[in-house]
Amino acid sequence: MQEGKRQKQIGGLIQEEMTGIFQRLGMSMMDGGMVSISSVKITPDLLEARIYLSLFQVADRKATMKKIEDRAWEIKRELTSRVKHQLRRMPELKFFQDDTLDHVFRMEELFKQIHEEKPKTEEDNEQGPRNEE
Repeated sequence: MQEGKRQKQIGGLIQEEMTGIFQRLGMSMMDGGMVSISSVKITPDLLEARIYLSLFQVADRKATMKKIEDRAWEIKRELTSRVKHQLRRMPELKFFQDDTLDHVFRMEELFKQIHEEKPKTEEDNEQGPRNEE
């Protein structure tokens, strides 16, 4: 189902505020890597915000997600104080790991591997016939 206009507005607002909150609370750099908010999806009833986190070069992803979930009350308190005049009710925050970058890197590695394994004869045929005079 497609997101409505209000869902997108609230999602954008929460994503923008959450980025600042993560930086202020020192959560943008955790476990030797970088944590960023890749997207925020709001349910149609506006009662739940699904926050997708991109973890770049984080040593232990599960431990990092656990640390973030343990501080969810603190994050929600900060967020509530920033958006209380724009929202009637603060949505419940749910954190998820966004593994899109992992898939992109995996696909690049596969394409690189396929290209390296391609036989030389195929590469020569792709270049076309040579004029040897």
